[in-house]
Amino acid sequence: MLNKVFYQHLFKAPLGCLLLTILLATNAWAVDINTSVDRNPVSLNDSFKLIFSSTAAPDDDPDFAPLEQDFEILNQQKSSQSSWVNGKSTKSISWTLDVMAKRAGRLQVPVIEFGDDRSEALNLTVLAASVSSDLSPNEELFIEVSATPQQPYVQAQVIYTMRLFQRVQIAQASLTEPAVPGAIVERLGEDSQYNTEVNGVRYAVIERQYAIFPQQSGPLEIAPLQLTAQVVSGNGRSRFGSIFDSQRTQTKRVFSEAISLNVLPAPSDFKGQHWLAAQQVYIEQSWSNKDLSVSVGEPLTRTLTLLAKGVNSSQLPDLTQQGVHSALKTYPDQPMLKDKKDPDGMTALREQKVALIPSQAGQYVIPEIQVPWFNTQTQTMETATIPAVTITAIAKSASSSPAATVNEPQVTLPSLQSPPLDVAPTQSGMGYWPWLALILGLGWALTLIWLFKSRTKVSQTRTASENQNVPLKKAVKALQEACAANDPKQAKRAFLNWGKVQFNADTEESIALQCSAECQAEIKHLNESLYAKKGGNWKGDTLAALVLEESHSLKNKTTEDDTLEPLNRL
Repeated sequence: MLNKVFYQHLFKAPLGCLLLTILLATNAWAVDINTSVDRNPVSLNDSFKLIFSSTAAPDDDPDFAPLEQDFEILNQQKSSQSSWVNGKSTKSISWTLDVMAKRAGRLQVPVIEFGDDRSEALNLTVLAASVSSDLSPNEELFIEVSATPQQPYVQAQVIYTMRLFQRVQIAQASLTEPAVPGAIVERLGEDSQYNTEVNGVRYAVIERQYAIFPQQSGPLEIAPLQLTAQVVSGNGRSRFGSIFDSQRTQTKRVFSEAISLNVLPAPSDFKGQHWLAAQQVYIEQSWSNKDLSVSVGEPLTRTLTLLAKGVNSSQLPDLTQQGVHSALKTYPDQPMLKDKKDPDGMTALREQKVALIPSQAGQYVIPEIQVPWFNTQTQTMETATIPAVTITAIAKSASSSPAATVNEPQVTLPSLQSPPLDVAPTQSGMGYWPWLALILGLGWALTLIWLFKSRTKVSQTRTASENQNVPLKKAVKALQEACAANDPKQAKRAFLNWGKVQFNADTEESIALQCSAECQAEIKHLNESLYAKKGGNWKGDTLAALVLEESHSLKNKTTEDDTLEPLNRL
């Protein structure tokens, strides 16, 4: 670490500033090297993988000599990967070592130097080796199984571990799954592989784990596993030594031991409706509105999340409450169930959404939710709780209420007065009837005149449309010829002429506004070929087809309008 005086001296001189820049840049360019293992803890006689990884090339090759003090290096290899995602390049470099600890206890993987770069130190727990006296030194292939705990509670998790030991080459093998009547069996993660020593003999080990959930109390037996393997015999070749001969194998079948468990019932002091045995339980809630207020008739969504370790998601209880209040309707959604499988067991998730809709204004208390559960680690009953909350339902304003009435102003219309019945008769003695006949006659005359003018106008419109077809056909033909010749300049002039005849429009913008989106896109393409620096070779077949389609569409529309207009008027 540089002291303060040295930093001040560097800042005073230009050369010092340059040196400081170089120093900081060198520190910034240091490569991070991560240290990890495939499992922790490990057994003294078990090999494990020690991995050094980085996202950039370090300064130099690693020096693994410090490892030899506490670890035996059996094998090592280097690998690198590069990828390009969304325009960004990423790189990964790793050194993987197969090692075995030389002593039991709490060891530390030391810092490894990669030139000027350094890896991280890592603490590791090494367990003392277990000695098996039941195995013969000549045993080449065998299965070892274990279950923890031996006395589980009903529906509690049991970790079942299978280890296959081999010191022969296997060409092909099949292994049965655990058969446990009256229990749920779930496989946990991927198989792990390592090397170990049993009674001084080196074995390769394949380890597989399961989670077993017994569904009833009493004695429970896990049936033996059966392995059927094709073991390579001799040097793998026939006595004639031909390279075309297949490997000589021998079928071997080995069995594991059966395991008996004593499943305990739920404790007598358990009074809950739903039995839940787990290692940990966590529960929480969230609301769509943090203020916990909502208008009458509107939904307020509540999300309930229950997380439990050491159980299956099918064992988690329902969290929705029924009959909270008569004026508060509840609509629960389908729950979302998830299971996460780790080497140390299962973790279950249950998420439920409930919509609460108040029908009356006021405040409503949502009671607390309690989930009693049995802690399998402490052997005690515990309770996960969500406290009670109060939500507020706000009445809608009168203006927004659908039942609100609006007082509209009343308008008094003048009444149409008929001639009074007591009008004195005229000299002819016919009363008001002549006047009524005159009014009716005038109405018929006006109707006849209107019908005559209407039909005349329609006839004139059709004549004008027919007269317009002549220049329109010429404009369309000229545009098609220009497009067929792939001449963008001539096509542009023909397009403007067609727009003037078709739409009575003088500008390109006004013509394009009356065309389809496909036609507008082709017009833009035409302009790009004329005015862009790199227009490319323009092809006019698409524009010709689109203009012809526009003309036919408009012609059919005009014909329909001319035909339907008189019918609607009549």
